[in-house]
Amino acid sequence: MGSEGPPAVTIHVTGFKKFHGVAENPTETIVSNLKEYMKKKGLPKGVILGSCSILETAGQGALASLYEIFRSSIKSKDSESSSPGRIIWLHFGVNSGATRFAIEHQAVNEATFRCPDELGWKPQKVPIIPSDGGISRVRETTLPVEEITKCLAKKGYEVMTSDDAGRFVCNYVYYHSLRFAEQSGTKSLFVHVPLFLTIDEETQMQFAASLLEVIAALY
Repeated sequence: MGSEGPPAVTIHVTGFKKFHGVAENPTETIVSNLKEYMKKKGLPKGVILGSCSILETAGQGALASLYEIFRSSIKSKDSESSSPGRIIWLHFGVNSGATRFAIEHQAVNEATFRCPDELGWKPQKVPIIPSDGGISRVRETTLPVEEITKCLAKKGYEVMTSDDAGRFVCNYVYYHSLRFAEQSGTKSLFVHVPLFLTIDEETQMQFAASLLEVIAALY
């Protein structure tokens, strides 16, 4: 053991495709370009950038691919003979009305979609996971949201902590992810970003890189 320090953190990242009213989703660009960006910039010490996946902006219809990502990453964790390290799911979603980044503290067991998702589903006041209880059930991330926000603000980013991820697809995915994280001994975090018109692409890429660094340091 000696002075090796804690095992590396593997961070798996997801973004979303376009959806109603957002023709170009900034999270698709961020997540698609993240590996290349981090290759040039250099990954923070102790961070392994795992899968970078783009999800369909859909609830029920996108669950199969979401759980496939979850399961395949856990499988690769299990297959490593020595210490498998630690796993974090980092989800990016867009809030087109936002002027700053938002680190989401929790998700609610309620799907009330303001418009149909990309597969035409428009649930109203439906529990995301009925076996979890009613629509007021909340799941919280076990990552230190306040500290993450403070560290990012110190680096000069316009960022806030949020307790409301909405009731649309972002909240839907986050709820499933938090539940899976609890069951599998991993961690999950959702971050809302503004449009590139509000905060430009380069700043958002820098933010994503800084976020990886801060999460690893505070894990």
